Amino acid sequence: MRNDSRTGWPMRLAISALLFGLAGADTSAATLEEIRQHGSIRIAVANEVPYGYIDEHGEPRGAGPEVALHLMDELGIESIEWIETTFGDLIPGLREGRFDMAAAEMAILPERCEQILYSEPNTTYGEGLLVRATNPGALTSYTDFAQRDDVKVAVMAGADQREILLALDVPDDRIVTIERNEDAIGAITAGEVDAYAATGLTVTALEQIDNDVEVVLDFVDPVVEGEAVRSWGGFAFGPDAEELRDAVNAALTAFKRTNAWEQILTDHGFTQDDVLNSFRFSTEQLCRD
Repeated sequence: MRNDSRTGWPMRLAISALLFGLAGADTSAATLEEIRQHGSIRIAVANEVPYGYIDEHGEPRGAGPEVALHLMDELGIESIEWIETTFGDLIPGLREGRFDMAAAEMAILPERCEQILYSEPNTTYGEGLLVRATNPGALTSYTDFAQRDDVKVAVMAGADQREILLALDVPDDRIVTIERNEDAIGAITAGEVDAYAATGLTVTALEQIDNDVEVVLDFVDPVVEGEAVRSWGGFAFGPDAEELRDAVNAALTAFKRTNAWEQILTDHGFTQDDVLNSFRFSTEQLCRD
């Protein structure tokens, strides 16, 4: 046990890779009562800056984990096992009980609501596009990939950008799937794709890693069925974890009334508009629409 300098409460930080098919491993989802009795919860991140990731010092960072630290403190849960996984494994992992909660700011979508439970929104964010430096393809929007047959775009496995692109009539053979967010840089610089479609905050974070890529500054927001595309992200839980979800919701609702919650978001690049828009819809509305 150690004392986390940011929260002042004891926390055991255990970073673990997901292992599949372990003989005798307990993969059942823990109930809130079991979590409180053990004083420990398993929370997954998809290592995506600035939403939820483990930094170079092994510390949980991002809008999801840093809010989750406060929420677990409020719930009296002292120990967190942070599990690193891919974005595409978040829903299967929750459904199979390999972790109890995801703090990845995964977008709340109707089709996902049929598989897992969500908290109320914690964040909201728009779209973006990452390209090779100087943008040699002169790309400005997702619709470019529908109108031109000489360009390809990458998306992360499990992310909703594929559905956005398909809704914009981008042919499936122009969409390349990558497993990890950081793989986008190599795919672009190697010429495998011309761009990476992801959230605006994601591509901004990737731009800071490598000078050979850049964010499209004159990016045109995608519009689907007359609405500009914007996502609302929340904490996610297994389909039978209503009690845990409800407890997290109560703590989150209270925390969102504080300056400390807003400071976490703005420290990670969310704008004041993002902060205000996080209150725009309830999870019930987002799951229904």
